[in-house]
Amino acid sequence: MTDVLTIGEAMASIRTSAPMRLGGEARMSVAGSESNVAIGLARLGHDVSWVGAVGADEPGALVRRTLRAEGVDDRFVRSTDRAFTGFVAFDRPGHDVTRVSYHRTGSAGSTLTEEECLAALDAAGPRILHLTGITPALSASARAAVRATARAADAAGTRVSLDVNFRRRLWDRPQAAAALGELVPWVRTVFASEDELDLLSPASDPVADLLARGVEEVVVTAGAAGAHAHVAEHSHYQLALPVAVVDSIGAGDAFVAGYLSAHLDGLILDQRLRRAAATGAACVGVEGDWEGLPHRDGLALAGQSTGTAVR
Repeated sequence: MTDVLTIGEAMASIRTSAPMRLGGEARMSVAGSESNVAIGLARLGHDVSWVGAVGADEPGALVRRTLRAEGVDDRFVRSTDRAFTGFVAFDRPGHDVTRVSYHRTGSAGSTLTEEECLAALDAAGPRILHLTGITPALSASARAAVRATARAADAAGTRVSLDVNFRRRLWDRPQAAAALGELVPWVRTVFASEDELDLLSPASDPVADLLARGVEEVVVTAGAAGAHAHVAEHSHYQLALPVAVVDSIGAGDAFVAGYLSAHLDGLILDQRLRRAAATGAACVGVEGDWEGLPHRDGLALAGQSTGTAVR
């Protein structure tokens, strides 16, 4: 049995440390919310599979090589010569201000199908299916794939996790609300920022409404202000750990990876939030979407004061 199965689009990424229009050196890597979470969980010692499609091109080879190198099972990844691997560009117009440009319309990732996702779910038999609000925004087929897989996973007793991850460049709020709202009956763990909760529930108290409708835990993130986790019996608040921020991109995915890891380990609510805060802090201290994600033996280093030397 696989610990976690996640579905999404991974892209080649290009990063510059200054405004891209000035030219200069760039670094190439891989980016994608779901693949970030997969890498984070794999580094923490869990068995993780990622479902997605990439082009039969060199960026696609980079995606697959990176996932394999990080211990993520790529047997459910489809390579196609009918579409290209998407890519995303990051540049820095100011300190810790990252500008993102997507080049993914018509990409291989958007060709994801219901059939391949259901087949992966059946073969992997995961304890957790992790989804985000990015994948259903890519295309009608990707939306259908996410919906069908969430429904089938819940019916099979697999815990479904959803990170809202609203991207306004992919769709507008009414479209997102329509697509994500239909997933709620099958979701047991929700991750959302305060301003994303209305995409899942129009109620005046969306947290209470989601808990009443069968969601078992609602985790509300607020970046440097920390996070709240709500379950039926109580709520818990976790401060963000102190860290010198180098690159905040990927922090939310790192947080999710830590939280789900703790869930798999059977930790209680406050311990789940503590591990999530630790993985988030580790991620933002290093440039890159996932490069700073900690291994299990590095969790204790998160939150150490700036300049600490471990001897």
